[in-house]
Amino acid sequence: MHDRNANRPLRFGVVTPPRTDIRAWRDDVRRMADTGFSTLLMPDIRMLPAPGPTLAVAATLTDTRVGTWVYASPYRPPWSVAWEAHSLSLLTDGRFEFGIGTGRPGIEDELRELGDDAAPPRQRVDDVREAVRSLRELDGENVRTPVAMAVRGPKARAVAAELADIVTIVGLPADSRAVVGELAASFSGADVELALHVPVVGDVVEPFMTGPDTDPAALHAADSLLALPVDPAAAGEEILRRRAEYGFTYFVIGSLAAEALAPVVAELAGK
Repeated sequence: MHDRNANRPLRFGVVTPPRTDIRAWRDDVRRMADTGFSTLLMPDIRMLPAPGPTLAVAATLTDTRVGTWVYASPYRPPWSVAWEAHSLSLLTDGRFEFGIGTGRPGIEDELRELGDDAAPPRQRVDDVREAVRSLRELDGENVRTPVAMAVRGPKARAVAAELADIVTIVGLPADSRAVVGELAASFSGADVELALHVPVVGDVVEPFMTGPDTDPAALHAADSLLALPVDPAAAGEEILRRRAEYGFTYFVIGSLAAEALAPVVAELAGK
């Protein structure tokens, strides 16, 4: 068990991008907030509206926190993403969580299509560090934007332990619980909130949280931490187990599964 997280209350985030109908999305945002989700999150994917403006609108619809899950550092210079994050903190009265990572698998191909070359992984981690440094400079003494980092490798984990408030492990379908547990354990001495990115609930796969080849049955058969059961009672037991065994207290799911897990969120949020 992670002692620092043993008594940390549970909270839940939901990745809820506009899919087609903007009016329906606004209704979804209000419904997610009423359900008890602590944070409404947006992915950084070019086929969707840009996360900054979208979150600014979401923040006018509810009093819930909003955040990026997560900005891909290769898309923007560090100073630019820091400026946007600080602006969102100001515009939302401090309800913005700045999620950032080095980019999902395949981002190199996307950048080449845009006429740009992706920086090597080490440079991308340095860019994340510089973005956080620039954000702290912009925030000054009167604002502190919470920083969430998506990490996996040792350098990224070291930077997150130093700078982040929230950490999520970039999980792979082949990861055993032991592998994820070891990665999470590397933060046992850091004062960070451990978040778990869960793209699969039952047989529902959130397309903006994982790849198109994700196999729900295989993940459930492997007892993967990337999946949760759809039954609310079973899901609640599993969430409590993951807090006790690994220290995860912030669970992020996709909006397609939000209704199914609404009873779990209502029962466990804040406990």
